[in-house]
Amino acid sequence: MITCIIIDDEPLALELLEDFISKISFLELVETCSNGFEATNILHKRKIDLIFTDIEMPNFSGIDIIKSLEYKPHFIFTTAYSHYAVEGFNLNAIDYLVKPIPFHRFLKAVTRALNIISEKAETTTIIERTTTRPEYIFVKSEYENLKINVNEIKYIEGLKDYIKIYTNNKKPILTLNSLKNFEEKLGQNNFIRVHKSFIVSVDQIHSVQRNRIIIDDKRIPIGFSYKNDFIKKIDC
Repeated sequence: MITCIIIDDEPLALELLEDFISKISFLELVETCSNGFEATNILHKRKIDLIFTDIEMPNFSGIDIIKSLEYKPHFIFTTAYSHYAVEGFNLNAIDYLVKPIPFHRFLKAVTRALNIISEKAETTTIIERTTTRPEYIFVKSEYENLKINVNEIKYIEGLKDYIKIYTNNKKPILTLNSLKNFEEKLGQNNFIRVHKSFIVSVDQIHSVQRNRIIIDDKRIPIGFSYKNDFIKKIDC
């Protein structure tokens, strides 16, 4: 469901858009506003997915409203004046509807909005899945699948076709895998590749000495091509 508001100082325009929105199953009208001041109050209190806004309104134009927002929802301009179109699209408007607005044109605009918002939500979900660290993982070692608490992993060392996982337990775990595959499995929140042969947990680092990371009594080299990303990570 896409939440939306309408901003227009013309009552008939508000009524028309309300009627159009009521016919679209994926749109939820949150509020109608007769001026930009009402709208900004709502937008500061509640997250809105889509704005339908007129451009020429007293004191506070539709373009001014969009420019004033720190968090910018998607928006569609609805106006009687076509000469604002270029500026509207420069602000990344989803569409620019010229009054009087026929329903088929409105439907085309909101369908475009649905596709854009859905694609953005899907991308966000994929990013969250790949960057969120799991609480534990299973790895196959010899003849059993071992459960490892991710918070206990200190670092991982690549050894050709195998990796060696060092945890709070004294004995490291050897498993058939690659660093690249294991890095994807871990997620990125607190783990970072620092060398072609090492991934480390930022939480477990004791200190950094020149081009070496110290975890317990282990000195892990920082590869040249990984150095900038590592510095950014620990400076955050």
